[in-house]
Parts: sequence; C-alpha cells; structure tokens
Amino acid sequence: MIVVEVDGFQFNFTDALHAFVFDEKDSSKPTFHGVAMKGVDIVAEFEEAYIFIELKDYDDPSIYDVLGGTSNEEQKLRQDSFKWLKNYLKYKFRDSYLYRHAEEKVEKPVHYVCLITFDNALNTRMQKALKQELPVGKASRRWVRSLATSCQVVNLDKWNKNFPKWPVTRLAAATEGA
Repeated sequence: MIVVEVDGFQFNFTDALHAFVFDEKDSSKPTFHGVAMKGVDIVAEFEEAYIFIELKDYDDPSIYDVLGGTSNEEQKLRQDSFKWLKNYLKYKFRDSYLYRHAEEKVEKPVHYVCLITFDNALNTRMQKALKQELPVGKASRRWVRSLATSCQVVNLDKWNKNFPKWPVTRLAAATEGA
C-alpha cells in the first residue's frame, strides 16, 4: 500500500505501482518541478493507467453554486466563480499532462479525478463542464490518443464509495481548524 498525505487528507492506494504528491512545493524532493506551471495534487500510477488527482477543500462552496443565487447580480458573481474554478481545474490537468508528456509518462490512459468538498449536485455540474473543456476522449479526428480518458468530480463520501481500493480520510489536524 502506498500512502500519500496532501492538504489535510490521507490517500491509501492499495494497488498502485507508484503514487506521490505531484504539486510538490519542497525543492529538495525528487518530485519537485521548479517550472512555473500548474500541477495536480497527486499522480498515481497503476498497471493499466495513470490517475491525476486534484483536491479542493472549501468551507463555503456556496460562492460556486449558481443555482443558489437570489439575485441576478449574485448569480453572475457565482457564475464567474464557477467558471474560474472550472478553468483552474482544467489548466491543472493540462499542465500536469504537459509535465508528464515531457517526462515521457503518458503512455497509459490518463484519468482525472477531482475531489471537491461540494455536494453531489454541484460536483455533477462541475464534472459536466470539465468534460467538455479538457476534452475527454479524442477531441479531434486527427488525434491518435485522448488527453483525458475520463473525468470525475466527487466529494469525500462519493470518492470512498466509487474507489474502495483507494480510501481517503480527512486527517485530524485538518478537522480541528474547520
């Protein structure tokens, strides 16, 4: 089992060949990039695929929930926030894909999973928007391979339900400040 701790969460990968903090901040670590591009939080390698994992833990997700806006102005602000987050997640994937391409580490299918502490409905809207822009599958008939084979946006409960071989727990230190 490979254990990875990042941003107050612990991931346990029971069947991974390799898993590590990809967006490493410590320049003394071998996984530090030192290039001004974005990176997903974790990359896990399995026999058949790579998984790019991005984690976002929000105390108040309402600023991204367009449907919860009570006025046109509030809906516009929330739509702008939702769009900003969608683009941020999109570029985290794309830059990570470029990093891994430069490392010659995209020879297997790449799956993108965002663990976001939103409710299921808001995560579903984010997943739909991300799938269109990554793009998932072959976007052009000229492409030989896809960038992202799949994209999922889940919260902690759904992660543990969908991926029982890779359980995630919130670390105690992370819950004390919440």
